[in-house]
Amino acid sequence: MKTKNLQLVGSADSLLYVTFPNLNDGKCISAFTTRMGGVSRGKYASFNMSFTNGDNEKTVRENYNILFSALGLDPERAVLSHQTHTDNIRIVTERDIGKGIAVQRDYKDVDGLITNLKDVPLVTQFADCVPLLFYDPKAEVIAASHAGWRGTVQEIGRKTVEKMVSHFGSNPGDIKVAIAPSIGKCCYEVDDPVLKGFATLDYIPQSAIFTPKENGRYMLDLWTANKLILENAGIKNENICVTDLCTCCNSQFFHSHRASGGNRGNLAAIIAIK
Repeated sequence: MKTKNLQLVGSADSLLYVTFPNLNDGKCISAFTTRMGGVSRGKYASFNMSFTNGDNEKTVRENYNILFSALGLDPERAVLSHQTHTDNIRIVTERDIGKGIAVQRDYKDVDGLITNLKDVPLVTQFADCVPLLFYDPKAEVIAASHAGWRGTVQEIGRKTVEKMVSHFGSNPGDIKVAIAPSIGKCCYEVDDPVLKGFATLDYIPQSAIFTPKENGRYMLDLWTANKLILENAGIKNENICVTDLCTCCNSQFFHSHRASGGNRGNLAAIIAIK
């Protein structure tokens, strides 16, 4: 597995994860997991980050311990999303610290998290959908959002930026974003209802994100779609790092819902500010 846009840390023989050159500046720590270097077994092997897909809870906790130790973070302070393909975004406060790992979540239907708290990692989970990680180094605010095709159509990327602005005074021109590994246009075949869903985004030419196929279906480029949404929200082109790793093409390294037919674990996107 090779990448020109991202950075691979570790090795396939042990812990391996992805980082983002535009985010990691010493104050911000971010990572996206692979399936390498954990203790899960079977279809979850070996690095599964979900407590809700049937894997052993102690095993998943050990996976978190392994990763967070490597990142220099405390998993007991992490806050996990509760993803259901919505555009709901939660402002994480001190009352939320540890929810999803140390203590039970008291919220649901949350696909985005934002905070300005130090040493409070935000965690979202994936197995082909698009991870969006946000960092404003001036306002010292971070965010993580989950953008499947439904979240993308609902412009969760734009709404995350707007909440960073309204709640924490961020300037969109200062915000840096990483579009992390996810299913690429090479592998993401969709049908007419998805095509029609994107018709609501009139500033995105459908020819820019859909490639028609002979079978009447389309290949969808969610990376470009999310990049255009972010730019429309005021994010500078040079502040957006776009993945060049498809989770489906590289399913030996990443959990992929499409490649596995749904028999898989979950990857995680993590971001924290020190």
